[in-house]
Amino acid sequence: MLSQLHQLREIVQDVSAAPTFHKALEVMVREVRIALGTEVCSVYLRMPGRGQYLFAANEGLNPDAVGRATIDEGVGLVGLVSERAEPVNLEAASQHPRYFHMPEMGEEPFNAFLGAPIIHHREVLGVLVVQQREKRRFDESEEAFLLTLSAQLAAVIAHAEAVGDMANFVNANDDREDLKIQGIAGSPGIALGVATVVHPAASLDGVPDKEAESVTVELMVFDRAVESVRNDIRRISDQFAQSLPREELALFDVYLHMLDDDAITGDVRQRIRRGEWAQGALKNVIREHLSRFKRMEDAYLRERATDVEDLGLRVLAYLQDIRTHKAHFPPDTVLVGEEITPSMLTNVPAERLKGVVSKRGAVNSHVAILARALDIPAVMGVVDLPTHQLDGQPLIVDGHYGEVYANPSAKLTAEYQTVLAEDREFAEELNELRGLPCITLDGHRVLLWVNIGLTRDISRSLDRGAEGIGLFRTEVPFMAQDRFPTEEEQRRLYRSHMEAFEPRPVTMRTLDVGGDKALSYFPIAEDNPFLGWRGIRVTLDHPEIFLAQARAMLKANAGLQGVLRIMLPMVSSISEVEEAQRLVGQAHREVTEEGFEVKDPLVGVMVEVPSAVYQARELARRVDFLAVGSNDLTQYMLAVDRNNSRVADLYRDFHPAVLRALREVARNAQAERKGVGICGELAGTPIGAVLLMAMGYQVLSMNATNLPKVKWLLRNIKRTDARRMLARVLKMERAEEIRQYMEGQLIDAGLGRLVPSHHEPA
Repeated sequence: MLSQLHQLREIVQDVSAAPTFHKALEVMVREVRIALGTEVCSVYLRMPGRGQYLFAANEGLNPDAVGRATIDEGVGLVGLVSERAEPVNLEAASQHPRYFHMPEMGEEPFNAFLGAPIIHHREVLGVLVVQQREKRRFDESEEAFLLTLSAQLAAVIAHAEAVGDMANFVNANDDREDLKIQGIAGSPGIALGVATVVHPAASLDGVPDKEAESVTVELMVFDRAVESVRNDIRRISDQFAQSLPREELALFDVYLHMLDDDAITGDVRQRIRRGEWAQGALKNVIREHLSRFKRMEDAYLRERATDVEDLGLRVLAYLQDIRTHKAHFPPDTVLVGEEITPSMLTNVPAERLKGVVSKRGAVNSHVAILARALDIPAVMGVVDLPTHQLDGQPLIVDGHYGEVYANPSAKLTAEYQTVLAEDREFAEELNELRGLPCITLDGHRVLLWVNIGLTRDISRSLDRGAEGIGLFRTEVPFMAQDRFPTEEEQRRLYRSHMEAFEPRPVTMRTLDVGGDKALSYFPIAEDNPFLGWRGIRVTLDHPEIFLAQARAMLKANAGLQGVLRIMLPMVSSISEVEEAQRLVGQAHREVTEEGFEVKDPLVGVMVEVPSAVYQARELARRVDFLAVGSNDLTQYMLAVDRNNSRVADLYRDFHPAVLRALREVARNAQAERKGVGICGELAGTPIGAVLLMAMGYQVLSMNATNLPKVKWLLRNIKRTDARRMLARVLKMERAEEIRQYMEGQLIDAGLGRLVPSHHEPA
């Protein structure tokens, strides 16, 4: 077993190191033939649009047939493997009814046949075959070996498709343009541009360990490098001071603080004083920090590890006297990389940056946060992204669907350009609605609020006609520091938002950390963080945190007309609500005793887990309002991590079970005559807004970008028509059926401008 595992690793490494796709296939068939001791090994590649398989690589048959011979889909044993999408193992292939004789290939003498499908994202891309003269069935270990290698080969073929190598190899010409690479939607929008691949400026791996010749000189050199990086960060922060909200600008303060004496810089100086040279000391300190962070399962801690590494590389670049060179950024730059960092993004002139594509990262990574704040389309977690082959290539970035198109055809490019032009024209029309209320054609009023705290500044929300804050993510001030913010620091931040929205209502969510959000100074290491210690569970276990935050909220609202709404996240039981209400009451008494004149806040519950759905009526009896967090509710109901591109197709906003749960929550809130709203991505989608309005949701809270479009839509539809659509939808069994039906209804109603074009590659 150990020997076979070693062989597998060697084959995978050799295939990955091959300079071209053609060479990779040649390496695969040659080394598999040797490893299994067979006489023949072949690869057949499916040629999309042609209905054929190409005899693409071979060892042991007629070499003249390679690249020329083809087999029609559904024909022969290769077709059988593809149809079944599982291995076919035969001791006498020529006796099988599906055997197809191809004289030009010279396979007549070979009896034993084992074929394994090459599958990527549920699609059969080809078939890997081994053959022998001897009549026998290949054993289970050989079958498992071939199946394992076919899975590895699938990734190689997917990469080749992404950059057009596959199209060139099979001479597919235009029918393999518009090649789609799937990722995670990080920031909405569409970008057409040219890929500029970026890499870290220096590598820690190449730094040797050695003693310092002069500790004084090494300290001086290190201090100069750190100060140069400080100046870079300040320059970048100043550059974006007018275009980023204060919450995002705080990220640069975090970077600067990491360079303080009590953080990375201090640790490096200690090592230098012990005799290490500056570069080696820096390398070892950065690796220590990375090791601590990367052992954590939490997504936010992993992102912080990226920030530490990025800083370390910047300092190292100056230590090596390598000034960050001015890369050439074309006017329509799409920034592409293995892992795009905030500093890479902010190094591009703002007027030239059109899109971001990152192989790593998720919707909550810092670069995704910055991209959304800058209205730059971004696709994250593109695991099949062949970054080293994309530089200079034209790309289309679809941030709505998390898709990237390489080698876009003139036709697809023209279609997207038309969509962009229509979007710009439509946006100008929407500005006229800014001061108008959201009232349907038959007089039903819907409140449109905004989610802020991570990506949208106040002015942007108000400019788009926001009528209140439906979700203020209060974890922002906690994440922007390396310690818990004081009560006064929180009060000042909350007050600035409340004053800006006065007299509109402001909904403050209590600290929601855990899961994919964590604090570097308050680590939560768990095997399954999404089902662990998060949300209200954390703050009830630490009432001192809850009380300080509640007091800050109440004090921030003192003297204002706007209603303060306190919202409890991740509630799964009645007892949690009762305990939180007790603490809010205690905070109110304490603030009053300090001399503040404060109103009683409204207290509500976020419905994010199935247990809250089934106890919605009991919860509604005890609180002032319910607000569905549709992102997490969908994730928990479908058991799908929405940040994982491997299961992205299973995350369906319009899954029948999710829609039925949403309807039940609304019904139960209405039965208790309590307000009900929703603050997830679903509320900002055209289909979601129509269905939620029909269900009776009074408040739709969304990111500011989507608000004008939702207002336009709801002002041009009747609630009676929406209810008719909802009744039909609730009888449907599939999410795709629901989407298609609703899109058709919107188009038929003359509202098709809000149905995003979803192109499929040829």
